[in-house]
Amino acid sequence: MSRRTNEKLNVEWGKIVIAALFEVGWVIGLKHASQWWEWMVTVIAIAVSFYLLIQAGKRLPVGTAYAVFVGLGTAGTVSAEFLLFGEPLEIIKVLLIGLLLAGVIGLKLVTNEDYSQQEKGVE
Repeated sequence: MSRRTNEKLNVEWGKIVIAALFEVGWVIGLKHASQWWEWMVTVIAIAVSFYLLIQAGKRLPVGTAYAVFVGLGTAGTVSAEFLLFGEPLEIIKVLLIGLLLAGVIGLKLVTNEDYSQQEKGVE
């Protein structure tokens, strides 16, 4: 994979990570918002999250991008609920989130390999 292509993909994956962080914010906002301004922040987080996902989906395979977005958002939301709001965290949750993140990392690695092969003309 050329350096330029790799840099473009890294930017798109960065958008997915940032979108997932905003997803964590809006999911928590849906549960905990009670003031009008908290709802506004939640709506803005939804808009930013989906905007970044849509932009990244223009260059990345949409299914993979969405799976990574949801996986990171899920792991982040469970972690934030535990750290910020004292939600119980059972060992099975930790193991399943680890499995989810392993799948997300695997999808990203396979996607980069697919782009490398496409660049060389191999389908």
